[in-house]
Amino acid sequence: MLAVVVIADLMDLIDTSVAALAGPSIRADLGGGPITLQWVLSAYTAAFALGLVTSGRLGDLLGRRRLFLLGMTGFTVSSLACGLAPGPGFLIGARVFQGLFGAVMIPQGIALVKVVFPPDQLRKALMPFGPIMGLATVAGPILAGWLLHLNLFGSEWRSIFLINVPLGLLAGLLGLRVLPRHSGEDRDARLDLRGVGLLTAASALLIVPLIQGRELGWPVWTYVSMAAGVVAFGLFARSERRSSHPVIAPSLFSQRGFVFGLLITGGFYASLSGFVLVVNLLLQSGLGWTPLQSGFALLPWAAGTALATLLSGAVLAARLGRASLRLGLAIAVAGLLALWWSIAHWGTAITVWQMAPALFVTGAGSGLLFIPLFDFVLGDATPEEAGSGSGMLNAAQQFAGAIGVAALGTVFFARVGPAAAPSWIPAAELVFGLCAGLCLVALSLVGFLPKHSGH
Repeated sequence: MLAVVVIADLMDLIDTSVAALAGPSIRADLGGGPITLQWVLSAYTAAFALGLVTSGRLGDLLGRRRLFLLGMTGFTVSSLACGLAPGPGFLIGARVFQGLFGAVMIPQGIALVKVVFPPDQLRKALMPFGPIMGLATVAGPILAGWLLHLNLFGSEWRSIFLINVPLGLLAGLLGLRVLPRHSGEDRDARLDLRGVGLLTAASALLIVPLIQGRELGWPVWTYVSMAAGVVAFGLFARSERRSSHPVIAPSLFSQRGFVFGLLITGGFYASLSGFVLVVNLLLQSGLGWTPLQSGFALLPWAAGTALATLLSGAVLAARLGRASLRLGLAIAVAGLLALWWSIAHWGTAITVWQMAPALFVTGAGSGLLFIPLFDFVLGDATPEEAGSGSGMLNAAQQFAGAIGVAALGTVFFARVGPAAAPSWIPAAELVFGLCAGLCLVALSLVGFLPKHSGH
């Protein structure tokens, strides 16, 4: 059963990283403007975030085994649709469904693990997840670059999505045999359709103009839409306070640590997603490197992330407590500023080796946050609030990623300028500086979190 859940998590994690690296190849093949790349990434993460908010409740209503298998099937079929996409619009639509089915699948897997393993064995059961996810972080860029380089059967970028098909079939067939039919569902749970509708509308009203605005010259409707999005978020908060079955436990918002934790999570993941998008664009479109070269160039970043994730889970988070978050964010800021200096100093002549130290440090800073962040944000949460809070934090992480791609991608392309004389280096410098600024803001808020983790 652990193998089934791990495969599901790997499909989600690798799918995000390989799509970012393949972005320039997708645009070159299918056409479309710079917003095509932003939509290919944001469509998945935004849909994933919105699905996460309700998938926990749906698991109680419909059964976690059933929803896991539905999510796995849908994710596999959507991956096939991505791989066969005839144009950018079809691909973006398939990515939306991929994100929604991924959101249905991932939370059910973790819930099933928690039900099957007794408390004294649960921590041991969850131990492989950290190393495997760290390994996937390293393997993602290499896998993407290798598949694009091989161009199997003339598939070009399509193979990065088609590889999910055999994995999904394997996990689905295995899941039919090993997943438990009953896993502690709460049959009295109800779904707040009004709250879900308001949250979905608010998110769409905010993300769509952020991505489309620059391309269209920021017409009046983009500002109206963003203002309406803010109003819709307010209506959602009001609806939650009055709902008898709220999407998010209202008591969480009375906890200072949780509220500031949402801001820290948002700032960090917006910075991370913007960095991943822009560094891939810089390497391939700006410096003219191949996807395989770019994949190997990102190895120091992936290795730093993986090593720091393992170190954090094994040692630092337990010994340093909340200070481990400060250390991680400070290292991430240092790495991003070092990357900014490196590309400003060497420009288009920069080599893999000159970029490697800054990328390694940036990855190491991020890796120190992945495991302990949620534990400290939920440090004051009751057991009843922990499930809802964890779902909300996961959704905030994905939503912040979509906003980061939309907002920082827009800043980047606006600074790149005309196609005849693009300014790739100054544009990347600006975004890396903004990413460092977001991490710095998150660093300044760590003191508001609980001193002790949720364990």
